[in-house]
Amino acid sequence: MGQQNGQKLILREMPAEANVVTGAERTAQWMPLLKGKRVAVVANQTSVIGRTHLVDTMIRLGLELHCVFAPEHGFRGQAGAGEQIESGVDTTTGLPVISLYGKKRKPDAADLHSVDVVVFDIQDVGARFYTYGSTLQYVMEACGVAGIPVVVFDRPNPNGFYVDGPLLDTAFASFVGMNPIPVVHGLTLGEYAGMMNGERWLADSLVCDLEVIRCEGYSHFSHYTLPVPPSPNLPNMSSVYLYPSLCFFEGTAVSVARGTPYPFQAVGYPGFESGDFEFTPTGIPGKAMHPKYEGEVCRGFDLRAFGTEFVKNHRKLYLFWLLNFYASSPDKENFFNGFFDKLAGGDTLRQQIMEGWHEEEIRASWSGSLDAYKRIRKKYLLYTDFE
Repeated sequence: MGQQNGQKLILREMPAEANVVTGAERTAQWMPLLKGKRVAVVANQTSVIGRTHLVDTMIRLGLELHCVFAPEHGFRGQAGAGEQIESGVDTTTGLPVISLYGKKRKPDAADLHSVDVVVFDIQDVGARFYTYGSTLQYVMEACGVAGIPVVVFDRPNPNGFYVDGPLLDTAFASFVGMNPIPVVHGLTLGEYAGMMNGERWLADSLVCDLEVIRCEGYSHFSHYTLPVPPSPNLPNMSSVYLYPSLCFFEGTAVSVARGTPYPFQAVGYPGFESGDFEFTPTGIPGKAMHPKYEGEVCRGFDLRAFGTEFVKNHRKLYLFWLLNFYASSPDKENFFNGFFDKLAGGDTLRQQIMEGWHEEEIRASWSGSLDAYKRIRKKYLLYTDFE
């Protein structure tokens, strides 16, 4: 797990697989739904058609854009995780930008006044605790109350080729997990929107008027390479593949290397004795203003090559690091923090780790609920499945 010297750390701005056409790119499918209507767009830096932002394309096509709703990390994707996003005006287009990650996370009646249709076009990474799915739910709820249709421009799920992890206990629902789905849910956001509608998971069992513009050329067998980083701390495909397994560490004493050039590609903490790699987190505007262990040397493991060479073909959460960091921790009482149970979707995984359960035993405890979830999931699939 030594350092991979010279490895390029920034996701290349290159076209996605030639045989995949995203929902946003299928303009002939969605233009008739939007033409002559006042359109609000939920978008960020991943909302692109080729190298052009979706909003710029819509303006060029003559659509009447009312406003932009900005999720976590902002409309242009320049805010770090957890940083509040302020509403304002987009300097490029002059459009009002309404934050859904600041004082509120759901559009209100005033925001939707004079809006005829809301378009949602954001790249997800397929992990329950990635907050764009929660933003989609709140948008669907608000539009369901207002009687406004939602059109999801679907995009491939780069971790959509497997399903794994504990299902969320709704007693632990939060913005990093709102519904009883596993950590790796195996759905595109278009499929997830259909599931939320069909399972009546929206507030007050609402059903939103929903249209999904499907991708072409995508299946759940695909290893889809993202053309744009989905958020500041997932800069490349190694981080995207590692994220479902490493995000648990956000609820522990272990750093995932936020505040370095390789977030979610290394793990460690000060004083760890078994690692062969060192990193020192520092404040990075737009990524990690005050990262865990800021200015302290952390020792651990470099996982950059491991993420691309092994994890994507493992097709399971990789629990080895989580179990072994806890087992070797000299301060087990303070290993977990209050965020862990929200990430895990309950307190069971934490208790199992503290009780010394082996990985095989933990996985066996998930099997029944995962089988039940997979049966539900099949009802909402829009693409050929991996099973």
